[in-house]
Amino acid sequence: MKRTPHLPEFVTLMLAAMLGMDLMISSANMLIFYLSLELATIPVAAMASFDLEKKTSSEGAMKMILSSAFSSGILLFGISLLYGTTGTVNLPELSQSLNGSPLQIMAFVFFFAAFAFKLSVVPFHLWTADVYEGSPFAVTAFLSVISKGAVAFIFITMLYHVFQPMLHIWYMMLVILAVLTMVTGNLFALRQQNIKRFLAFSSIAQVGFILVGISSYGTMGVVSATYFILVYIFSNLAAFGVASVIAEKTGKEKIDDYKGLYQTNPFLTWMMALALFSLAGIPPTAGFFGKLFLLTAGASRADYWFILIAALNMIISLYYYLKVVRAMFMDKNENPVERLHTSNSVKLGLIICGAGIVFTGLFSWIFDYIKSLS
Repeated sequence: MKRTPHLPEFVTLMLAAMLGMDLMISSANMLIFYLSLELATIPVAAMASFDLEKKTSSEGAMKMILSSAFSSGILLFGISLLYGTTGTVNLPELSQSLNGSPLQIMAFVFFFAAFAFKLSVVPFHLWTADVYEGSPFAVTAFLSVISKGAVAFIFITMLYHVFQPMLHIWYMMLVILAVLTMVTGNLFALRQQNIKRFLAFSSIAQVGFILVGISSYGTMGVVSATYFILVYIFSNLAAFGVASVIAEKTGKEKIDDYKGLYQTNPFLTWMMALALFSLAGIPPTAGFFGKLFLLTAGASRADYWFILIAALNMIISLYYYLKVVRAMFMDKNENPVERLHTSNSVKLGLIICGAGIVFTGLFSWIFDYIKSLS
């Protein structure tokens, strides 16, 4: 991004998006929440088109803004129905006014669908891979961790505190969509060759696991989802960090280009492997403990078939994550990526992410601290 002549505009858009996320998390009114959600979304769509030399960047930005507009329309329609049946848009009063009438259930379905768009929950995920592939790596990383984390937090708050009277409805919706999201994300990730699209479908599958933890409706659900989002941030930033260094220096974004990477760039290879191990849930990385806590939280409702399907999806994900690791360490390449010079700031960022992946899992006080806040 340093090479673009529009760096001030990019920083302004990023700060505006972060301001929108802060307001969204702290909002106690449906209309303020909607405005802050738009403030957090529209600048990111503009950021996605910053790779002006690539047609796919403009295409991805267009798909994102259209899908965001569609989901915003659905959200506004749901809010209007809720206001019509309850007479309020304040979240504390709204929770007390819900009675589970058919019109309120319809409003909640619209509301839920809007969040599913933002979180890339299947079948509302179709924009994700194209936007990830077309955006600059910095934007893709920002979109995959910061935006998704903020929406996940407010999603938990809405379900647990506002729509608690509709627990029996949204639990079944979470179960069905979590299974669809995990299965679809994993199956599509198996056949990806572009590293951005690979990580896009990987992130879709990870959202499915977050939904498993949220479905428990309890303190453990909030704590496990928050802990996993923290781990996911470290892991995804490390993976996108390595991929961005390689793409910036060589222009290569295919997984086959990573064959033999360990021969020339051992540091980048180990950082990418650590990130993929964490996303796959392999001990002793923090990703293993994150998924363990999510499955434990989901099992609290004794829906063991649901947990079994989630566990099987973890096994499926091992294949495509380890496929990349095998390509970097074991596969031969006649034209491997040359030895790359990595700046100290990039190395520091990757080391911080790697340390976060390891220490977040090994130090139990981090999980205990998150639990004490809930």
